[in-house]
Amino acid sequence: MRWTLKPKPESEKIEALQKALQVDAVVATLLLQRGIETYEEAKAFFRPSLNDLHDPYLMKDMDKAVARIEKAMADKENILVYGDYDVDGTTSVALMASYLKSKYNLVYTYIPNRYDEGYGISHKGINFALENNFTLIIALDCGIKSVDKVAYAKEIGIDFIICDHHRTADAIPNAVAVLDPKREDCNYPYKELCGCGVGFKLIQALAQKDGETAEDLIDYLDLVATAIGADIVPIDGENRILAYFGLQVINTNPRPGIKAILNQIEKTELTITDVVFVVAPRINAAGRMEHGNFAVRLLTEEDAVLAAKYASEINDYNLDRRETDKLITEEALQQIETQNEQNRLTTVVYHPEWHKGVIGIVASRLTETYYRPTLVFTKSGEKLAASARSVKGFDVYNALEACAEHIEQFGGHKYAAGLTLLEENYEAFKQAFEAVVSKTIDRNLLTPEIKIDVKIDLENITPKFYRILKQFAPFGPNNMTPVFMTDNLIDTGYGKCVGEDKTHLRITVAQPKSQSLVCIGFGMGDKFDLISNKKTFKAVYSIDENEWQGNVSLQLKLRDIKG
Repeated sequence: MRWTLKPKPESEKIEALQKALQVDAVVATLLLQRGIETYEEAKAFFRPSLNDLHDPYLMKDMDKAVARIEKAMADKENILVYGDYDVDGTTSVALMASYLKSKYNLVYTYIPNRYDEGYGISHKGINFALENNFTLIIALDCGIKSVDKVAYAKEIGIDFIICDHHRTADAIPNAVAVLDPKREDCNYPYKELCGCGVGFKLIQALAQKDGETAEDLIDYLDLVATAIGADIVPIDGENRILAYFGLQVINTNPRPGIKAILNQIEKTELTITDVVFVVAPRINAAGRMEHGNFAVRLLTEEDAVLAAKYASEINDYNLDRRETDKLITEEALQQIETQNEQNRLTTVVYHPEWHKGVIGIVASRLTETYYRPTLVFTKSGEKLAASARSVKGFDVYNALEACAEHIEQFGGHKYAAGLTLLEENYEAFKQAFEAVVSKTIDRNLLTPEIKIDVKIDLENITPKFYRILKQFAPFGPNNMTPVFMTDNLIDTGYGKCVGEDKTHLRITVAQPKSQSLVCIGFGMGDKFDLISNKKTFKAVYSIDENEWQGNVSLQLKLRDIKG
């Protein structure tokens, strides 16, 4: 692990913010590192308000999208709400369909089949719309690159409204409206919305026309918060407001589908991390193992008994998914070792029978193991399909763009992307990808980095300090859980390896003249020697609470230790 201490803000700024907020220097430092410099900015950060959401009509083409939906309703047209099969796509479809159905009944949903149609807008989906007399398709979390397919739909009398958040290509589809804050000609103030977030801006615009405010739409925010967490978008600006209120809905009054998922787990109050690791995988499992329609059906169901039945089915898909990705990960690791490719700067593996629904998860697992840009390929029809994952700081989308001559189709983000190519181009692509990464990657990025916010002493860690830290949530990109470093630590003599296979480390640390605190280091049992026999060491950690037999105490969650 590389330990990187974030630059300390200017002393004058720390002192000024300390004085304005009546907080200690550590809290002022954490806020300044997040771009919060004034009392007003701190108030907006600690007390998010729906009134701070931007006017949806600032987004390019929003007026056109609203006008076309209003015309469809007035003319009694059939509207098809179309979205991708992942969490962002299925929550987007559930959001848009349930809102439109509250106003108008000729609204239907369509999720493409992951295996038959692949990602995004498909000819099969457009032909389905034609055969069933749909004249308007609202596409969510996809479509920004579907120039040819949108043109085909137009030829046969079907209009498109696109709500996307992915990077645009040179040409924008000739749709009635293309809502994407990443459009170069869009001046919308916040660029990092997820697909469901763009969908929410569209329903916000429709609601404004009816004299409603964002407050009237709060019940939809459980879906938006789930998508924000699952899509790993920055949790700042508008996303922070939407995630904050969405989490409140999840924890107090979630829709029956989400409530049915929560009933399967023993958790009283969910954080955005719980949404990412508990709720999102179950929703995703439907599209991975069967069909994304199952997720939409669950998320739009209003009957609690039916929702419980659907959630149980989806939980079974999730258990299947876990077994499948574990097996494929083992096979992929074996392939890397057999082919003796541990010394490459990239990981590219392929097996024709690997399950297409889990190759993204497998790519993430391989990235955790070897920590380098990774692609996992499988056979998909006549072509090969892959999921790409990257390491922090390296743009895998740009690397794929540099290999475009070998690729049929690709899309995605800086750290996660998907692509298809012809089987005969696989080896050439594999070599080209390795060459591009070798030429462009900073070698330091191939060692995992821990970014440390502030160096502190144990005496700084008090219940009051932790209460303030909790108010920094929800955490995510651009507002990560604060990470601290403390040196001159010793174990008080209670340190031991714990867990069934003794892979975790549990120690009680102290500094000279300070209170002692319990630490837990998951997967850090191999570092026991560093802390044994009263050796002095330093640690990087976050702070959380441990509940044991009704007693709640502060504990340190270790990230790494060094002698």
